[in-house]
Amino acid sequence: MARNPGKRIVIRPSLKEGEGGPINNNWRRLFLDHLAESSNVTASAAKAGISISRAYKVRREEAEFARQWLAALAEGYLHLELEVVRRLREGDFKVGEDGKFDFANAIRLLAAHRDNAARGASQVRDVSAAEVRASIDRKIDDIRRRIARQKAAAERQSE
Repeated sequence: MARNPGKRIVIRPSLKEGEGGPINNNWRRLFLDHLAESSNVTASAAKAGISISRAYKVRREEAEFARQWLAALAEGYLHLELEVVRRLREGDFKVGEDGKFDFANAIRLLAAHRDNAARGASQVRDVSAAEVRASIDRKIDDIRRRIARQKAAAERQSE
Protein backbone atom coordinates (compact mmCIF):
# COMPACT_ATOMS: atom_id res chain seq x y z
CA MET A 1 0.00 0.00 0.00
CA ALA A 2 1.57 3.23 -1.13
CA ARG A 3 2.02 5.77 1.61
CA ASN A 4 3.96 8.95 1.79
CA PRO A 5 6.93 7.76 3.89
CA GLY A 6 7.50 11.17 5.44
CA LYS A 7 3.90 11.70 6.52
CA ARG A 8 2.53 10.05 9.62
CA ILE A 9 -1.22 10.03 10.11
CA VAL A 10 -1.99 11.22 13.60
CA ILE A 11 -5.02 9.66 15.21
CA ARG A 12 -6.66 11.51 18.10
CA PRO A 13 -7.06 9.41 21.26
CA SER A 14 -10.85 9.59 20.90
CA LEU A 15 -10.56 7.80 17.53
CA LYS A 16 -8.58 4.94 19.07
CA GLU A 17 -11.47 3.80 21.24
CA GLY A 18 -11.85 0.04 20.96
CA GLU A 19 -8.27 -0.57 19.86
CA GLY A 20 -6.33 -2.78 22.22
CA GLY A 21 -2.64 -2.02 22.52
CA PRO A 22 -0.29 -1.55 19.59
CA ILE A 23 -1.69 -1.73 16.07
CA ASN A 24 -0.52 -4.45 13.67
CA ASN A 25 1.58 -2.80 10.97
CA ASN A 26 -0.27 -4.89 8.39
CA TRP A 27 -3.70 -3.65 9.46
CA ARG A 28 -4.40 -2.11 6.05
CA ARG A 29 -3.93 -5.44 4.27
CA LEU A 30 -6.00 -7.28 6.89
CA PHE A 31 -8.74 -4.65 6.69
CA LEU A 32 -8.88 -4.63 2.87
CA ASP A 33 -8.79 -8.44 2.59
CA HIS A 34 -11.69 -8.80 5.00
CA LEU A 35 -13.56 -5.94 3.33
CA ALA A 36 -13.27 -7.75 -0.02
CA GLU A 37 -14.69 -10.90 1.59
CA SER A 38 -17.47 -9.29 3.59
CA SER A 39 -18.24 -5.76 2.29
CA ASN A 40 -18.57 -4.91 5.98
CA VAL A 41 -16.47 -1.99 7.23
CA THR A 42 -17.22 -2.58 10.91
CA ALA A 43 -16.30 -6.28 10.80
CA SER A 44 -13.21 -5.51 8.71
CA ALA A 45 -11.99 -2.94 11.22
CA ALA A 46 -12.52 -5.41 14.06
CA LYS A 47 -10.64 -8.11 12.12
CA ALA A 48 -7.72 -5.71 11.58
CA GLY A 49 -7.78 -4.65 15.25
CA ILE A 50 -8.46 -1.00 14.53
CA SER A 51 -11.28 1.41 15.25
CA ILE A 52 -13.72 2.31 12.49
CA SER A 53 -12.70 5.94 12.96
CA ARG A 54 -9.08 5.10 12.12
CA ALA A 55 -10.14 3.33 8.93
CA TYR A 56 -12.24 6.29 7.75
CA LYS A 57 -9.57 8.84 8.68
CA VAL A 58 -6.87 7.00 6.75
CA ARG A 59 -9.25 6.64 3.80
CA ARG A 60 -9.81 10.43 3.82
CA GLU A 61 -6.08 11.20 4.02
CA GLU A 62 -4.54 8.54 1.76
CA ALA A 63 -5.77 8.53 -1.83
CA GLU A 64 -4.24 5.12 -2.58
CA PHE A 65 -5.93 3.54 0.44
CA ALA A 66 -9.24 5.11 -0.63
CA ARG A 67 -8.79 3.59 -4.11
CA GLN A 68 -7.99 0.19 -2.62
CA TRP A 69 -11.02 0.48 -0.32
CA LEU A 70 -13.31 1.02 -3.32
CA ALA A 71 -11.69 -1.88 -5.16
CA ALA A 72 -12.19 -4.15 -2.12
CA LEU A 73 -15.86 -3.13 -1.89
CA ALA A 74 -16.32 -3.82 -5.60
CA GLU A 75 -14.82 -7.27 -5.09
CA GLY A 76 -17.07 -7.85 -2.07
CA TYR A 77 -20.19 -6.93 -4.05
CA LEU A 78 -19.07 -9.23 -6.85
CA HIS A 79 -18.75 -12.07 -4.31
CA LEU A 80 -22.27 -11.35 -3.03
CA GLU A 81 -23.66 -11.24 -6.55
CA LEU A 82 -22.00 -14.55 -7.43
CA GLU A 83 -23.28 -16.10 -4.19
CA VAL A 84 -26.85 -15.04 -5.02
CA VAL A 85 -26.56 -16.46 -8.55
CA ARG A 86 -25.04 -19.72 -7.25
CA ARG A 87 -27.79 -20.16 -4.67
CA LEU A 88 -30.51 -19.49 -7.24
CA ARG A 89 -29.03 -21.91 -9.77
CA GLU A 90 -28.46 -24.69 -7.25
CA GLY A 91 -31.70 -24.14 -5.34
CA ASP A 92 -29.67 -23.49 -2.18
CA PHE A 93 -32.12 -21.42 -0.16
CA LYS A 94 -31.05 -22.49 3.34
CA VAL A 95 -28.50 -21.02 5.71
CA GLY A 96 -27.54 -23.44 8.42
CA GLU A 97 -30.10 -25.82 9.88
CA ASP A 98 -33.21 -23.67 10.02
CA GLY A 99 -32.49 -20.33 8.35
CA LYS A 100 -33.27 -19.09 4.86
CA PHE A 101 -30.94 -17.04 2.67
CA ASP A 102 -32.33 -13.51 2.45
CA PHE A 103 -32.38 -12.97 -1.32
CA ALA A 104 -34.48 -9.81 -1.11
CA ASN A 105 -32.00 -8.01 1.15
CA ALA A 106 -29.01 -9.27 -0.82
CA ILE A 107 -30.49 -7.87 -4.04
CA ARG A 108 -31.44 -4.59 -2.31
CA LEU A 109 -27.89 -4.25 -1.01
CA LEU A 110 -26.45 -4.87 -4.47
CA ALA A 111 -28.81 -2.33 -6.02
CA ALA A 112 -28.14 0.28 -3.34
CA HIS A 113 -24.39 0.02 -3.78
CA ARG A 114 -24.32 -0.50 -7.55
CA ASP A 115 -22.69 2.88 -8.22
CA ASN A 116 -19.99 2.37 -5.57
CA ALA A 117 -19.24 -1.09 -6.91
CA ALA A 118 -19.05 0.26 -10.47
CA ARG A 119 -16.78 3.10 -9.35
CA GLY A 120 -14.50 0.67 -7.52
CA ALA A 121 -14.38 -1.72 -10.47
CA SER A 122 -13.64 1.14 -12.84
CA GLN A 123 -10.69 2.28 -10.75
CA VAL A 124 -9.25 -1.23 -10.68
CA ARG A 125 -9.43 -1.47 -14.49
CA ASP A 126 -8.79 2.24 -15.03
CA VAL A 127 -12.09 2.84 -16.85
CA SER A 128 -14.88 5.23 -15.94
CA ALA A 129 -17.98 4.23 -14.00
CA ALA A 130 -20.05 5.18 -17.07
CA GLU A 131 -18.08 2.69 -19.17
CA VAL A 132 -18.70 -0.04 -16.59
CA ARG A 133 -22.44 0.75 -16.55
CA ALA A 134 -22.52 0.72 -20.37
CA SER A 135 -20.79 -2.66 -20.36
CA ILE A 136 -23.35 -4.02 -17.88
CA ASP A 137 -26.21 -2.63 -20.03
CA ARG A 138 -24.75 -4.34 -23.12
CA LYS A 139 -24.55 -7.64 -21.26
CA ILE A 140 -28.16 -7.33 -20.09
CA ASP A 141 -29.28 -6.56 -23.66
CA ASP A 142 -27.39 -9.64 -24.89
CA ILE A 143 -29.11 -11.79 -22.27
CA ARG A 144 -32.52 -10.40 -23.24
CA ARG A 145 -31.87 -11.11 -26.95
CA ARG A 146 -30.72 -14.65 -26.12
CA ILE A 147 -33.85 -15.30 -24.05
CA ALA A 148 -36.05 -13.92 -26.84
CA ARG A 149 -34.33 -16.23 -29.37
CA GLN A 150 -34.81 -19.22 -27.05
CA LYS A 151 -38.51 -18.39 -26.58
CA ALA A 152 -39.00 -18.02 -30.34
CA ALA A 153 -37.27 -21.35 -30.97
CA ALA A 154 -39.41 -23.04 -28.31
CA GLU A 155 -42.58 -21.60 -29.84
CA ARG A 156 -41.57 -22.83 -33.32
CA GLN A 157 -40.95 -26.33 -31.93
CA SER A 158 -44.31 -26.43 -30.17
CA GLU A 159 -46.24 -25.57 -33.38
